[in-house]
Amino acid sequence: MGKSQVFLAATLAAAALLGEMLPAAGHDAHHHATSADVKPQAARVTLHDIQLVDVDGTAVRFRSEAVGNRIVVIGFIYTSCTTICPVTSAILGDVQKRLMERLGERFGRDVQLVTLTVDPATDTPERLKDYAANFGSPAGWTWLTGDKPKVDRVLAGMGAYAADFTRHSGAVLVGDARTGDWIRFYGIPNAPDIVDRVEQLLAARKPANLTERK
Repeated sequence: MGKSQVFLAATLAAAALLGEMLPAAGHDAHHHATSADVKPQAARVTLHDIQLVDVDGTAVRFRSEAVGNRIVVIGFIYTSCTTICPVTSAILGDVQKRLMERLGERFGRDVQLVTLTVDPATDTPERLKDYAANFGSPAGWTWLTGDKPKVDRVLAGMGAYAADFTRHSGAVLVGDARTGDWIRFYGIPNAPDIVDRVEQLLAARKPANLTERK
């Protein structure tokens, strides 16, 4: 087991412990808005086609390139966070593994993971790349940072902006950019629940695809 796998396993184990602590800790867990009782809710999302930067320093337009017409799972973190953010990232690492096993080549083509920093002033591409290496492979997973005004606007479109980034919502968005069907998972979601939602969105696309072929 490599260093990243050990870190991932340890963080996933911490997720269970943190979940037990949240009812008592409330919003004091590093000021993240969290919930021990995760109830997905329909979300209104605006995807701004703003140029951001990935971990290799490559310019990436958020709406047309990072997301495109895919089904996406979007997480929000900052690298200096030691509580909810690494747990969320570890969960997405688990989601990545499950989706790669279930979807094969469709993962990365039809389904994509995206993680966006809420602290772009600190989280340079290099710093974000080092952080990302702890949680999974780059395949089908885009990590983004950029100029703060641009990142803030992208975050605002997804309901994830907070003036104090340490108080950002600990939430994961899952949606189909083609249909505009979005759900927000609050708190610490289970990887299987996220995967199930992705598969539901994929299944919902099939009738439309069949109609297009006729």
